[in-house]
Amino acid sequence: MRESLERIGRFDPQRAFKRFQNSFRPQHTRLVIVKNQLAGCVALGPDQDNWLLEHFYIAQEFQGLGLGSLVLAQLIGEADQAEKTISLSVLQQSDAARFYEKHGFFKTGEDEWDIYYARFPVISRES
Repeated sequence: MRESLERIGRFDPQRAFKRFQNSFRPQHTRLVIVKNQLAGCVALGPDQDNWLLEHFYIAQEFQGLGLGSLVLAQLIGEADQAEKTISLSVLQQSDAARFYEKHGFFKTGEDEWDIYYARFPVISRES
């Protein structure tokens, strides 16, 4: 996230830490482990009647290998099974916007700093 914040002139380590700390819900946070190595973390938890993807971090050395897509596919599968919409926000001018759009998220709004996205569940109707 640092790269995106630097690109728009908004990186401040203390502010970034405070924002993470204020939204950190450990009970909804999962670690991404690859071959006994910490590769990232995600936080997906309840937000009113749906789910909020608050944090999605893949360590730089694991980016570009398809790991993020694999993790997101798992989260999407869980949301579909629970019939929950996933909402999230990305920083303006962030490369993450394309990533989420590629995985079925659509823009629901934006403000000065963030773009807001949602993905409705695909509900299986078996007879």
